[in-house]
Amino acid sequence: MSSNNELEEQANKIRLCTSCPLSCSRTLAVPGEGCSHADVMFIGEAPGSEEDSQGRPFVGAAGKKLDALLLSIDLKRDDIFITNVVKCRPPMNRVPTLDEIKSCFPYLQKQISIVNPKIVCSLGNTALETLTGFRFISRVHGKLLKKSNLLIFPMYHPAATLHNPLLKSTAEIDFLKLKESIKETISKQSFSKHENERIDRFI
Repeated sequence: MSSNNELEEQANKIRLCTSCPLSCSRTLAVPGEGCSHADVMFIGEAPGSEEDSQGRPFVGAAGKKLDALLLSIDLKRDDIFITNVVKCRPPMNRVPTLDEIKSCFPYLQKQISIVNPKIVCSLGNTALETLTGFRFISRVHGKLLKKSNLLIFPMYHPAATLHNPLLKSTAEIDFLKLKESIKETISKQSFSKHENERIDRFI
């Protein structure tokens, strides 16, 4: 089965999911979208009102901000895969509960496994804590972390830059750092692959 088909299979499961009470209040579940073999995967907290009505991630004001930040480092939506920790909108855009996160986490794990990104960008505290156990984005944003064989690049959620203009320049700098991290990671993995091929020829 191709990665596109696997992701669509997961998306269909998410759309029909009733594992937690959020399924009762949602309009549409928001599985995620993008390139099935993306080098970079972005993970936010949860859908907002626009996402809930359209069934697509990051289509509101925060999404427009994210699009601009992606463009600043020569990336487009088609180049990445983007989803959230929780796939249904929490009422009043509150922070998802631990039980809600636990209900959705297997879907997220499967999506990461299928896409197999070189770098996972966690957007905001909820994604950061879910993926790494760290609680404070202010301490680790813009730094490449390794957790359970994943390279994770924590960043402020785009919505935070809309509420706090002081974070605008921080987000722009972090995206430039992300661009460099992507280049370095791809270069290292390519070198490692070529080295292994070279060694194999002499075994």
